[in-house]
Amino acid sequence: MKNKSKEYNISQELRKIIYMLCMVVVIFLADIAVVNATSEDDGAAAEQILDNRQEENENRTNINEPGTAQTGEDLEELNIANQLIFKYDGGNGELNGNLRILLLLTAIAVLPILLVTLTSFTRILIVLHFTRQALNTQSAPPNQVLIAISLFLTFYIMQPVVGRVYTEAIVPYDAGEIGFEEAIQIAADPMRHFMFEQTQRDDIAVFMQMSNVAWDGQTEAQVPTTVLIPSFIVSELRTAFILGFMIYVPFIVIDMVVASVLMSMGMMMLPPTTISMPFKILLFVLADGWNLVIVNLVNSFY
Repeated sequence: MKNKSKEYNISQELRKIIYMLCMVVVIFLADIAVVNATSEDDGAAAEQILDNRQEENENRTNINEPGTAQTGEDLEELNIANQLIFKYDGGNGELNGNLRILLLLTAIAVLPILLVTLTSFTRILIVLHFTRQALNTQSAPPNQVLIAISLFLTFYIMQPVVGRVYTEAIVPYDAGEIGFEEAIQIAADPMRHFMFEQTQRDDIAVFMQMSNVAWDGQTEAQVPTTVLIPSFIVSELRTAFILGFMIYVPFIVIDMVVASVLMSMGMMMLPPTTISMPFKILLFVLADGWNLVIVNLVNSFY
């Protein structure tokens, strides 16, 4: 009985092995059939793509054969989409619209520097800063308020100059009456005149001497823009510090009086600025200080 059971088990294992081998063979044959079918489909698809390309080549709308363009005009006649062409002195001699946009974005990026250096902004901001320091109020008014006041006062002072630039340069240029270079020259004349009127002649003479350029000391046209701009900046700094010193003087007198009174009373440890600050603010309010500072500051440009 045991021998029979062993033979039965061995026969079952052999059957299992044979079944597994048969399944492996079937799976292998199926894979080969799939690969062959796929390769046949790919070959048919490739032939279809080649046929389509041949039809496209027969129906192309090129004016000339590829590679035969010799000049710029021939290149423009090719069927190329999404072109970005910069033209100057071609056709009507004007800048391309795309290049105008590029120059406009560049000008917007440089605009803050021009606003600080080529306008009345520097003088106004420095004088207002000296006023706050003289009052010894630390951060009142804060920097944001001082910058905002300086900006609006700058717009007020520069309004005639900007109006001339817009009327004489921008409007004719947009209308096509003048060219780009002529518009730049016309726009620069009001700015140059403003800077020349606000710049001290000694500063211009120094920079003209360093540049080895002859100047009679009066004529504006003889001063190059590269000399006028640094001369204007130095002159603005000098004027702003002079005005700041004049504002500082009465407040220094108050500090000296308060310090002498405290010394006479024997209050050595009490800081004089702590006592003098309320008197400074009171004097500034009674004298209508902000009106005096801002009005005279604006009048210094006329």
